[in-house]
Amino acid sequence: MTIRFSGLKPGIYTYSFTLAREFFDEWKMDEIEDGNVKIDVEMERKEHLLLLRFDIAGEVTVPCDRCLGLLTLPVEGKEYLTVSFSDTETTFDEEQLILSEDTTEVDLAQHLYEYVAVRLPLFRSHSEGECDPEVVSRIAEEGHTRPEGETDPRWDALKQLK
Repeated sequence: MTIRFSGLKPGIYTYSFTLAREFFDEWKMDEIEDGNVKIDVEMERKEHLLLLRFDIAGEVTVPCDRCLGLLTLPVEGKEYLTVSFSDTETTFDEEQLILSEDTTEVDLAQHLYEYVAVRLPLFRSHSEGECDPEVVSRIAEEGHTRPEGETDPRWDALKQLK
């Protein structure tokens, strides 16, 4: 997921990347099980600067937060990244990347992963009635283990702090 910019004349260049299972498997801590996300990149090459625009469209498969079954979610949006060059150490943030003067290509893998990951909702679940019924019934059973009227002693201790 790199773009080689060394030797390119100033101008606009386009690239396209498709993120699939192999890409998401590289991120060990990732919750994304699978995906088909197309990212079109428009790079404007200037003398001492690269301006990149990312158009993101596709879908990813993640575990449902309620039943742990697989759930497909759409992802789409636009992102921008400015790449500049300096003799100082390489830095990384959301919108700017500073590379050393002798760098010939930019690796976008980390940025592409993050652009997809931040588009996922905080709570990911199936629509009502689409979760695994066996898991939902087990959750319902577990949720009613405390006799009615009995409270959790941890909350009772907190109530005394008024």
